[in-house]
Amino acid sequence: MVVMRKSALAAVSAVSLLLLAACGSAPEEANSADPVKAKNWAPVTVDSWADLAMDSARTKVEYEPLDKATKPWNICVSVPHVKDAYWLGLNYGVAEQAKAENVNMTFVEAGGYENLDKQIQQIEDCSKSADAMVVGAIAYDGLNSTVDRLADEGKPVIDVVNGMSTPKVTAKSLVSFNDLAKLTANWTLEDSASKPVKVAWFPGPKGAGWAEDGNKGFVDTLKDSNVEIVDTKFGDTGKDAQSQLIEDALASNPDIDYIVGTAVTAEAAGPILRDKGLTDKVKVAGYYFTPGTLEGIERGTVQFAPSDSTAIQGRIAIDQAVRALEKKDVMKHVGPELVGVTKDTLSAFDVNTTLAPDDYKPVFNVKAK
Repeated sequence: MVVMRKSALAAVSAVSLLLLAACGSAPEEANSADPVKAKNWAPVTVDSWADLAMDSARTKVEYEPLDKATKPWNICVSVPHVKDAYWLGLNYGVAEQAKAENVNMTFVEAGGYENLDKQIQQIEDCSKSADAMVVGAIAYDGLNSTVDRLADEGKPVIDVVNGMSTPKVTAKSLVSFNDLAKLTANWTLEDSASKPVKVAWFPGPKGAGWAEDGNKGFVDTLKDSNVEIVDTKFGDTGKDAQSQLIEDALASNPDIDYIVGTAVTAEAAGPILRDKGLTDKVKVAGYYFTPGTLEGIERGTVQFAPSDSTAIQGRIAIDQAVRALEKKDVMKHVGPELVGVTKDTLSAFDVNTTLAPDDYKPVFNVKAK
């Protein structure tokens, strides 16, 4: 069943969402993979939107998944790529929940944000044998005609992580990247202590719904503040692409104080800053969480990153698909609570909500027993 506990949604703030209360265990222990904890991930507190629109009213609820599906449904999951650990965390979540609910799962990836046509073709092919689709979209508007056709055929489509503009998706399992970017922008404001500083900003791929939302949240939060965005560079989230963008930004702006952007940006920045002798001068933050940002926070090369509980988003998406297929109650739009992580608060953070285990390899097929 879906258990709901309503309360007023608190405004996103640096105080309430940026920091976790520290606890006594060492970071290495707190953040090691815990299979038992990962399996017992629910109930989990989520934001529940009144409808599919991101600006609709929100309440806090407790999400509880089904124990098992009534039959071995075929669910196809389509994502932009699995070449960074963020999408590996999503893969982990959907694969584990498919096993837990005993359904078949096929996972396809398009190889990068530049491959919209490939994702469309993969969805067309995969949907022929799938009872439901879970889609992490390459482009906010680019899949609308494909998704609309599937919806018109009565096939459930769950919008996971990235967001799509079509109103015909069955449900959404995603957070607001606008909110994630606001958290990171507020951290930058607090960390800079009202001193004038310069930031190079790397939102992600141009045209991707999450990157555009993140850009708006970051820019709007810092408007008319002491933090000046001196360079904004959109680009694919591959490490090579982000490394080149960082190099370009540093060449054009050698006096920047912060590099802020995607988790891959934060990962790539450390070695570049070290090689240029800028580690102690330029601070780094990501606006979502991966193993690379985790390692960077542990080592002190990344100062801040918020988690959107990527693995849990994947788990919920599978559960939403099963619920839709079985005509059970479906929460139309939910996303895990956001939490910011720094070195001081790292020991309280449960990585099982977000990351795949260290030795995890992508799972492309799950077979129901």
